[in-house]
Amino acid sequence: QVQLVESGGGLVQPGGSLRLSCAASGDTFGNYGMYWYRRAPGKERELVAAVNRFSNTNYEASVKGRFTISRDNAASMVYLQMNSLKPEDTAVYYCNAHNIYTRADYWGQGTQVTVSS
Repeated sequence: QVQLVESGGGLVQPGGSLRLSCAASGDTFGNYGMYWYRRAPGKERELVAAVNRFSNTNYEASVKGRFTISRDNAASMVYLQMNSLKPEDTAVYYCNAHNIYTRADYWGQGTQVTVSS
């Protein structure tokens, strides 16, 4: 199974940028679709962005044009570049790995992103 460790969260002013990183280890990275989810206070967890092993991407509507998901298969890393951040982007962000063969899901511990002036 894969282990995931996120980093890069923090406090940023509205309009600012952050880059989240997720390091994967323990399994063949190419066997996984990679996802970023977030959970805002008082809200359900939502899918923010997805990237498959061919680097095809999808985004939740509210982040399109502002967030970019990418992966480095050689380094077993996935990234979420977040630009033009808004207060409503405040949430705990989670990295998720979905094994395309076993359909098992694995989660990182989460990283807090706070957008506030």
